[in-house]
Amino acid sequence: MKRAGALFLAGVPVVATAVYFVLPSGAADAPAAPTSVGAQSSRDDAKDRAEQDHQKQDEDDAIIASLPPGLAAPDRKELAHRLVSSAEHSTTDWRSTYGIIEDRDDDCGYTAGIIGFCTGTHDLLTLVEHYTGSHPGNGLARYLPALRKVDGTDSHEGLDPGFTDAWKAESELPEFRAAQEEERDRVYFEPAVRLAKLDGLGTLGQFVYYDAMVFHGTGTDESGFYALRERVLKKAKTPAAGGSEKAYLDAFLDVRRATMLTRYPDRDTSRVDTAQRRFLQAGNLGLDTPLTWEMYGDSYTLS
Repeated sequence: MKRAGALFLAGVPVVATAVYFVLPSGAADAPAAPTSVGAQSSRDDAKDRAEQDHQKQDEDDAIIASLPPGLAAPDRKELAHRLVSSAEHSTTDWRSTYGIIEDRDDDCGYTAGIIGFCTGTHDLLTLVEHYTGSHPGNGLARYLPALRKVDGTDSHEGLDPGFTDAWKAESELPEFRAAQEEERDRVYFEPAVRLAKLDGLGTLGQFVYYDAMVFHGTGTDESGFYALRERVLKKAKTPAAGGSEKAYLDAFLDVRRATMLTRYPDRDTSRVDTAQRRFLQAGNLGLDTPLTWEMYGDSYTLS
């Protein structure tokens, strides 16, 4: 996956978590230790913040529940995966890409699987960790020490020569295919659709966010999705804030394209120029089919 960022957020919004201290057995009868006013105040503040975050999440959940499914509708979700696959793997048959693994010489190490999980950008490591937790002894588990060591780099140390063959073999298993899909949805699809809906965006806008998260990652660095969105908000208002949806998406694609070229000056930006921008210029905010677009010189049509 051609993107920056190694720190990933599991979802939006991020909910603060209160910390609880468990006393050892028998300590309940012991005299309470003196508590400073400052320490108590800090705990109260943390509790208040946690309660506010939970309340905000509940409010956001209610908003999401009141909206149409948009990109989360099964047919639109399938369409989204086909569009992303055309950019990541030059095919709309995303189910044929579980076992793909290669080094694309983009400083991300090995790129693999349906969404382009990378050894250098943390998401491949997280995938294998989660998969190993539910399927211990799998064919990739023995590479976990090496994956942790190369995380954040483009190194293959400890992975060659066997990791690529192990990935391909594991990708023949239904369990690992399901794990790839679950991680894709948890890290990219669900947070993107949720935030886009809260920003007042329709189906096309939800896809724009999804593809941007896939490419740029959900890291906190300046090239990550959330930093990119913050730059857009300085140029245009979201529809939820009273702005024009088309104007906001135009600004988003402008900033995204510039961000892509800053990191990869010679890289093709057709996933913006001849796909998403084309849909937006046609006024197809609902991402309605049939869709025709170009990716890296190849033409695609979905009906």
